[in-house]
Amino acid sequence: MRTALPSTAYRAALGLALFASFILIWLGLGVGIIGADGDRTNLLYGGVLLIGLAGAFIVRLRAAGMARTLVAMAFTQAAIAVLAVLAGWGMPWSPPVEILALNAIFVALFLGSAWLFQRGAHG
Repeated sequence: MRTALPSTAYRAALGLALFASFILIWLGLGVGIIGADGDRTNLLYGGVLLIGLAGAFIVRLRAAGMARTLVAMAFTQAAIAVLAVLAGWGMPWSPPVEILALNAIFVALFLGSAWLFQRGAHG
């Protein structure tokens, strides 16, 4: 029995998701997205990554399920940003515009990956 190779869209989606996750780890733990370097609030972003790992395991890396997982990751990323701004976390080092802008980049990357996974599911 032959197994089908993943589509180009699927491979691009997986690459984009891994890239975004790596950069999230690097910024969150290294530089800090919220507040000064080493601010413990950045540990919340581990929840985004846990959702991704758990989702990938549950859906067995199938494209349609990965698309939903990446949407959940984007939603969680956005929720952390909104919560940080409303709670005033990271002030004075991270103004609200900076927090929202950095998190918007990750939301866009996760949603872009979700879109590519969805294309991979139909292609």
